[in-house]
Amino acid sequence: MQNGIVPGLDRFMSEGLPAIRGARLGVCCHPAAVDLQLRGLPERLLSSGVTVSRYFAPEHGLHGQLQDMELVTSTEPEVISLYGSTEESLRPVVSSISDLDVILFDLRDIGTRYYTFAATMKYMLEAVSETDTRMIILDRPCPIGGDKVEGGIVQPGFDSFVGALPVSVRHGMTLGELARFMTTELGISADVEIIPCSGWQRHQRHEQTGLPWVLPSPNMPSPETALIYPGMCLVEGTTLSEGRGTTLPFHLVGAPYLSGQEFADCATGLAKDLDLKGVLFRPVTFVPGIQKHRGETCQGIQVHVTSADDLHSLLLGMVVITAAALTSGSKFQWRTEEYEFVTEPIAIDLLWGAADFRETVDRLRNSEGDPAQALEGLLRSRESERLMFIEQRESCLLYP
Repeated sequence: MQNGIVPGLDRFMSEGLPAIRGARLGVCCHPAAVDLQLRGLPERLLSSGVTVSRYFAPEHGLHGQLQDMELVTSTEPEVISLYGSTEESLRPVVSSISDLDVILFDLRDIGTRYYTFAATMKYMLEAVSETDTRMIILDRPCPIGGDKVEGGIVQPGFDSFVGALPVSVRHGMTLGELARFMTTELGISADVEIIPCSGWQRHQRHEQTGLPWVLPSPNMPSPETALIYPGMCLVEGTTLSEGRGTTLPFHLVGAPYLSGQEFADCATGLAKDLDLKGVLFRPVTFVPGIQKHRGETCQGIQVHVTSADDLHSLLLGMVVITAAALTSGSKFQWRTEEYEFVTEPIAIDLLWGAADFRETVDRLRNSEGDPAQALEGLLRSRESERLMFIEQRESCLLYP
């Protein structure tokens, strides 16, 4: 036990095992599904004499070794991929669930709409709703805290694997709370049980819990990366490198055609105009190890968090992308190739959940309007959605 906080996995192993002994069991998990002693869920089940009939592997794979949008495959008949080569592969077929009595679900989420584990949970719940199978969710704290909500919801026509839920970008909910949202607000009639973690309070970020950190995906190496992800993941919707293949993914942003100093100066000025606190920008040079601009020398910026309490994570990403667009001229481009099995709308619109952020940045690139006023107005235009979501989520919250 750390600071009195006990994850759902530890609680279930001490209190809930009798309910699954002898059951035909399925498990959806990844390497971050660990107990307080860093023992994984499969290991705990095996040492307790519980047999698993089938595993379900989410994006990044059962062992968490695969990059984003990389095909999850298995030669093991007892492992079902939930991230194959088609959009249909994201949803488990009902026949892969209907012969199971119980499914244990334990994925570490990070409180951001784009992070795909919540979508995987939604698709599993929808499949479970067509069976007599019960799904047990082993809950974990939200590592970026659960008291802040940022951004609007997904607009009609913009739903996807990175926008499967009508929630704010930074939703600040645990997967257990999102499961309640799905069964109540979305009406998914699955037989689901949530094992809450104990001792966690909404305002606590991961570093305040004393719990160990196991990266839930290859480019989520630290709790601070999770904190900036609600904004910095938007960089995926551009041709800029978000620092993949470096030790600081999402903290580093750049391209071969940028001036790091101009980029940093523009971002700093824009942050000041918008009163964006808790972050500083420094010009850097880096070489991405994978994906965009792989092996090329890029100039750009490093995002330094100076106060997690004060940071508006979504606005951070808006500032960074706008500054990059304003300082790279015509070389700045939006990512237009297929993204999470969708070609239209393009990636940035899928991530944002609408087209208005892209349209705003494009107008600013054409010298139409004041950048700070435009971004402030954009957030204000989505405020009613944010407030509506805060009201909707209230009855689904499990933690004070």
